[in-house]
Amino acid sequence: MDTMRAGRMIEIGRMECEEIEIPSIRDGQVLIRSEMASICGSDLHVVMMGAGVTHSLPCPHGYPGHEGIGEIVESKVSGLLEGEQVLTFPNPPVGECFNEYQRVEAQYCVPLPDTELPRSHLLMAQQLGTVIYAMRKCQRDVAGETVVVMGQGSAGLFWTHLLKTAGAKNVIVSDISPARLKVAASYGADMCIDIRNGNLHEAVKDSTKGKGADYVVEAVGRAETFRESVDLVRADGEIIWFGLPSVDHDIDMRFHKFFRKRLRASSIYGAQDEPQATSFRAALDLISKGHIDVESLLSHVFNIEEIGEAFALAHDPHEDEALKVSIKFD
Repeated sequence: MDTMRAGRMIEIGRMECEEIEIPSIRDGQVLIRSEMASICGSDLHVVMMGAGVTHSLPCPHGYPGHEGIGEIVESKVSGLLEGEQVLTFPNPPVGECFNEYQRVEAQYCVPLPDTELPRSHLLMAQQLGTVIYAMRKCQRDVAGETVVVMGQGSAGLFWTHLLKTAGAKNVIVSDISPARLKVAASYGADMCIDIRNGNLHEAVKDSTKGKGADYVVEAVGRAETFRESVDLVRADGEIIWFGLPSVDHDIDMRFHKFFRKRLRASSIYGAQDEPQATSFRAALDLISKGHIDVESLLSHVFNIEEIGEAFALAHDPHEDEALKVSIKFD
């Protein structure tokens, strides 16, 4: 019996590596030997906080991993060949990216481009692709505007870069990590607020002469930042709630202020199901052609046997200045 190493959520706050049988695939799937996987902020909300868990504990092996790269070793799909290197982006409920071998439906993987960049760089295309997708679905012309991006994890950093590239005049960002804020500055942020010793609301007021930001992106997913986003935006402004909620229960919001400011707000979810995986392909193109440098994001890589330690660091990253925490299978 051929076996593989597999990450498994045993209970809330606990991931372990186990040895299990390599699964078989059915028509429409490929079997991929995983090279790397990354821990998404949404994975932390599921594993470390118990928000949005879609299975009984202990969960299926590989769940909720949905950011991966690897090599097709068996294919039951026309057009996807054994030996091809691919980016994988399954929906989290069926994600197996934390397994050494993962089963993936055809529409949830695309071939990697030919590039001399390290493969770890291309892994970042999954997260970048979700931001590209959100910007396409919730289009806004930010040219000349003041925008705020709350949270500078990998998703927030990609928002910062893409909004500045799109012509935003003043990009104000916030986080509690000096390491992340340093990267944000290199990605185009005009003002970086460490909220442990700075006041984001006051900084936005000062920068906009009391009006508030034109556009606010909440890329944290916590109740307090969700509520604060309403305070930061100007009258007739716009909010996008991008961060996956860190709780399953209802979140109170300042609706009286939202109503009187005549605000517009959107949430976005489901980049994995975009036809032709257009946004993930665009992300691979941007990275492979050097239009965005992701090297500074790749701070910590753990072996699959250390998946528990990897999640612990990703959940509490600041002392070790962690940005994107990844798993390798070599």
